[in-house]
Amino acid sequence: MSNVVADHLVLLDHLRSILVAVGEAEQVPEESHALFLERFDELRALLPVDPIESQYLGQDILCQVITRYPQIAHLVPRDLLWYFAGDCLHYMPDDEIDLYQALEERRFEAEQNDEPFDWNQEKQLLAMSNDEPKH
Repeated sequence: MSNVVADHLVLLDHLRSILVAVGEAEQVPEESHALFLERFDELRALLPVDPIESQYLGQDILCQVITRYPQIAHLVPRDLLWYFAGDCLHYMPDDEIDLYQALEERRFEAEQNDEPFDWNQEKQLLAMSNDEPKH
């Protein structure tokens, strides 16, 4: 299993814990919530086995998280939206998409040059440089 997939499994686990908490707070219809968590778990199981095949399921589920649970939409890890892409990108502003595209370019460059690449560290560096005032 690649590091990328492993990192996204951690993010999915984090998001699932938020969904469980929403269900426990009884902010959602219990039956449909349980069925939704089952589908979420299918994605969690499919991702390490078949990352390509899991893309459409991931897009569907993440978009549903945002539409079904708007109260936690801001807690959905942005890396998951970017990773599953497709319709998920509708929930990312243009400047955020630009940041992730720059990250992908840096990762590709590092791989081409056999250099180490730390996604989270690079993301922080890019975000900081974007926060600096433009002259």
